[in-house]
Amino acid sequence: MPESPASIASSTRRALYALALLAFASAAFHGLFSAVAYRWNWEGVWRYRQQFGYGWLTTMGLSLVAMVVSVVLGFLLMLGRRSPWELVRMGCGAVVELVRGSPLLVQLLIGHYIIANALRIDEPMVTGIILLGCFEGAYLAEIFRGAVESISASQLEAARAVGFDKVQTYRFVIIPQALRRALPGTTGQLVSLIKDSSLLSVIGIEELVQKVKIMNAATYKPLEGFLPLALAYLVVTLPLSHLARRLEGRFAYET
Repeated sequence: MPESPASIASSTRRALYALALLAFASAAFHGLFSAVAYRWNWEGVWRYRQQFGYGWLTTMGLSLVAMVVSVVLGFLLMLGRRSPWELVRMGCGAVVELVRGSPLLVQLLIGHYIIANALRIDEPMVTGIILLGCFEGAYLAEIFRGAVESISASQLEAARAVGFDKVQTYRFVIIPQALRRALPGTTGQLVSLIKDSSLLSVIGIEELVQKVKIMNAATYKPLEGFLPLALAYLVVTLPLSHLARRLEGRFAYET
């Protein structure tokens, strides 16, 4: 179906605004960097490009698996916090509050050097993925719970009136509506997960940030590696945010 003239005009206007903002940001950054008395040398960054690429792939791989873990765990914790059994509700609530109330750095150190060591888990990748997924899953559990509890009681009564059991009510009534409401918060949390993966270097994982630190130390250049580092994260986080907006528009409907 061809786009309407109004839609084409709106898209053109947004593209012009984006270009204007990009030009303004570029000019601002150029002015700021020009004011710094620092001699830039990108030779070292180019020499370590393969290590930089390996670190980026490691970060993306860890983040992708941790995303799956966090979404599954967040959904299970949300169900647990809405369980009819008080002991399950209290246990899941305690996990969520404990994880959300303590720093990720502390959880990584205790989880890897104490808990994983006691369980004879010697692979930092495994413990890193589990700990990162648990940390973000606790936040996602609250996002999911808020989205589910925002569904009006009248819709739940209508589901019971047509004979839906609890599983059918979740599948056909609650989850389709809660999905759209949870998308913005979920996207923000998954973007945070990608950035939080930089802390995995404390348990011996040479992800992107650690590779940049090694590169900067080897070339005696403290800044050159961090600009490509920022771009490497933006390459992933910006499309993820755009995809979430597209999905949010696709699931948009009156409830």
